[in-house]
Amino acid sequence: MENFIEQIDKRRTFAIISHPDAGKTTLTEKLLLYGGAIQQAGIVKGKKGARAAVSDWMEIEKQRGISVTSSVLQFRYNGYCVNILDTPGHQDFSEDTYRTLMAADSAVMVIDAAKGVENQTKKLFKVCTMRGIPIFTFINKMDRDAQNPFDLLEEIEQVLGIETYPMNWPIGSGKEFKGVYDRNKKEILAFQHSGKVGQQQAEKIEAQLGDPGLDELLTKPLHDTLSEDIELLDGAAYEFNLDKVRHGMLTPVFFGSALTNFGVEPFLADFLRLSPPPLPRDSSAGPIDPRREDFSAFVFKIQANMNKAHRDRIAFIRICSGKFERGMDVFHVQGGKKVKLAQGTQLMASEREIVEEAYAGDIIGVFDPGIFSIGDTLTTAKTPFAFAGIPTFAPEHFSRVSQVDTMKRKQFVKGMEQIAQEGAIQIFKELGGGMEEVIVGVVGVLQFEVLEYRLKNEYNVDIRMQNLPYSFIRWIENEDCDPKALNLTSDTRRVEDFKGRKLLLFTNAWSITWAEEHNKELRLSEVGR
Repeated sequence: MENFIEQIDKRRTFAIISHPDAGKTTLTEKLLLYGGAIQQAGIVKGKKGARAAVSDWMEIEKQRGISVTSSVLQFRYNGYCVNILDTPGHQDFSEDTYRTLMAADSAVMVIDAAKGVENQTKKLFKVCTMRGIPIFTFINKMDRDAQNPFDLLEEIEQVLGIETYPMNWPIGSGKEFKGVYDRNKKEILAFQHSGKVGQQQAEKIEAQLGDPGLDELLTKPLHDTLSEDIELLDGAAYEFNLDKVRHGMLTPVFFGSALTNFGVEPFLADFLRLSPPPLPRDSSAGPIDPRREDFSAFVFKIQANMNKAHRDRIAFIRICSGKFERGMDVFHVQGGKKVKLAQGTQLMASEREIVEEAYAGDIIGVFDPGIFSIGDTLTTAKTPFAFAGIPTFAPEHFSRVSQVDTMKRKQFVKGMEQIAQEGAIQIFKELGGGMEEVIVGVVGVLQFEVLEYRLKNEYNVDIRMQNLPYSFIRWIENEDCDPKALNLTSDTRRVEDFKGRKLLLFTNAWSITWAEEHNKELRLSEVGR
């Protein structure tokens, strides 16, 4: 029993969130390097012939050097078993990113020191705060010119509405970058401009601020600035409070440079010490304790055709309690029947490993014969229960999609349905209409390209796409509402989604206000539940 509980308590499952180009994939690789999961980090945007990033597997990702789907990477470090959910940072990311955050127990937010808090980060941060999970901040690229660190902290506090606590403090930036001062250990981690990317260990120097010996190491102006900054932080900044960290109200902040591997290891050590083990999950039977013996899990992502040779579908599941054993029988709550989990796989991008066992907190892929949907619950509990559903997030771009060759209707419908089940796109159709022509909604416009690419390559179907002027979507919450009877502006469109839920598409915010004012009973939601 001790071993079982110990296994669960040593698990850490987190997502890395950031705006494009903040250095998220680079940080992920350096973390994998420490865990011995990879031997050498491939700089993502390397020259032709250089290695593509390990966590990117789809053809289109390799061509562009960006992450399009969320992959799951596991490694061991210092007795901990670490699961990283690598989310796409590209501005054309998808709803997949939001859902991946539902499977994490904490998040690491990567911020570019020169650019500060950017758009995409705000959206992802919102999903984290919706769940109240702990957020750790890594301010990256200190070896390039950066904003003033106080300004960066103030921006995080004002834009994201979270308190900050700097765990270390930068000494200079860009060509002047000398390293960081660890506030807890009162030592300096010295940065060497050696030109070698992340091979050497940084030198640790015990530092008494104000000691004249430091003038030589740091230069007098930088030493003076550091002493003043630390005095200011100790006097005026927020106090460290682990309870606030665990509830997502205070973010520990680390400064470093992922590319040169500087500050990554101390960050990892502190992250593992401060972040929570697997958290209880809400269900129809109340919160489910991860240490409970019954196995339980939910599906948060489905990916078809990951392996061209096998035309398969993998359901990614987050284990919430108990232990997974290969070949076990579980009850599929939504399907109402028992299923055998014949094999679990762990994915390091497209390379797979068969998993014999896994514990609460782990993320594994199981073969899906086409029976699972996002949000489904699997359990061995005597009295089955269902985990709280995963919300459907509102798409922001819409397009009318139809097949070029009407003889390929069957392949078109199958491809559209499968890609929609994976959750990369959302499909809407006219009320009571068929699938000959559909409206596709996506969170980021790159998903349209991915859709076109995959329909062509995996289903051999060419499509026509026509952009539509809608910007907002609202789910109708009243069960008894007949959308046709509503008083709406002429440019508002009535549609239904894949699950038969009724929705309205609006071209602007004014039309939403009109709909609410002219239909007093109408209840609209930004999230489909």
